[in-house]
Amino acid sequence: MNREHSVAGMSRRGLLGVGAAVLFGKKPGRTSDARPAILGGEPVRRKPFPSWPQVNELDERNWLQALRECKWWRREGHFVDEFERAWASTLGVNHCIATANGTGALMAALEALEVGPKDEVIVGPYTFIATVNAILARYALPVFVDTDPETMLIDPAKIEAAITPRTRCILPVHIGGNVADMDRILEIAKRRNIPVLEDACQAHLAEWRGRKVGGLGQLGAFSFQKFKNVPGGEGGAVVTNDRQLYLHAYGFHSHYRSPGENAPDLAICRNGINLRMPEFQAALLLAQLTRSEQYARKREANARYLTELLAEIPGIRPARMYPGCTRNAYHMYMMRYEPEHFEGLSREMFIRALRAEGIPISNGYGPLNRHPFLEHTLNSRMFRSIYTEQELRQWRERNHCPENDRLCEQGLWFSQPVLLAEQSDMEDIALAIQKIRRYAGELARRSSG
Repeated sequence: MNREHSVAGMSRRGLLGVGAAVLFGKKPGRTSDARPAILGGEPVRRKPFPSWPQVNELDERNWLQALRECKWWRREGHFVDEFERAWASTLGVNHCIATANGTGALMAALEALEVGPKDEVIVGPYTFIATVNAILARYALPVFVDTDPETMLIDPAKIEAAITPRTRCILPVHIGGNVADMDRILEIAKRRNIPVLEDACQAHLAEWRGRKVGGLGQLGAFSFQKFKNVPGGEGGAVVTNDRQLYLHAYGFHSHYRSPGENAPDLAICRNGINLRMPEFQAALLLAQLTRSEQYARKREANARYLTELLAEIPGIRPARMYPGCTRNAYHMYMMRYEPEHFEGLSREMFIRALRAEGIPISNGYGPLNRHPFLEHTLNSRMFRSIYTEQELRQWRERNHCPENDRLCEQGLWFSQPVLLAEQSDMEDIALAIQKIRRYAGELARRSSG
């Protein structure tokens, strides 16, 4: 019987309990009885997890071809057009616009929906700052809807109460590659006649009921920044099935030049800026896209196994998926840490101890809805010329997300390259956490002493 089958045949409790010595070997430092590295013991691992991004000959060949052709602007070359067609085909959508970055994709999509001053955009507070910056760049107000702590996504049950006559758009974020409850969000949006823009910047190839995210609402936005699952250094994309929205988003990203023409189409022309993707990025992305499915499958398999292992450790709560999420992209493996199951050991000390074991864990996002940059922005001359004191005061009164505040004190994640390691590396993660939990009392006393 091979090792994989023998592990599968054991109970999950056995994996981390009585059977831990068999699973992890009997070498010194390889059981959960061993002292944590932060207390002088041997770390679980010294081998690094996979690096990111990863390149091969196709990446180099495409890049050098773009360089040597000297058609570096998207309207001269062919790589950007090819990538747009490839990404649209991958997602099953009609239109794709390659942009300079994910923030630009969000901005172009918001412009296509005519989001602007005095408008409100429904958004969750557990996200990267770019989501909110794109809204503020349109001089609209982000209206934060509290987080569902179980999924770490926007709570769909609280969206409708946040809608006002000024609500111009609902912007769910598929954070970490997990998918927001699109059934409920789209039902509310349809009933209230409000467009949906999906922030899928971290959700490459994620699916809702078998359909790729990004094409479920009126528009979707993606990022191809270096750390994303499909990396291009920078880069982004707007996707849609709506021809008019496509034309407006395309026009905005290229000074209102029309697709395939050298001059603006005056029939639809509005304001625009330059958010075009250069040929170099598209050439690299086309190469990266050939391996994206392979990587996605490995992340899924390792995430499933890691979830099984962590299920036996009280106090570590992996993010739940909604039933409609048929594929999690796992840009991050997200979880919550409950210190009461670790004898009160603080999250900060837990992170330090786990990193000492050779496990690269990170704390989650902070409470974006309470970040000082928001007040600095609202107190700027531009916003004060648009919004009255009463309007800003009412916005502040609505800006309370207690579940998200709690989540921000508990959140943890592994970045996606961790899930590109081997199955045995997932066992290292579980073993390291068990070591820390066994010595949590001593660690807590030392950190408070």
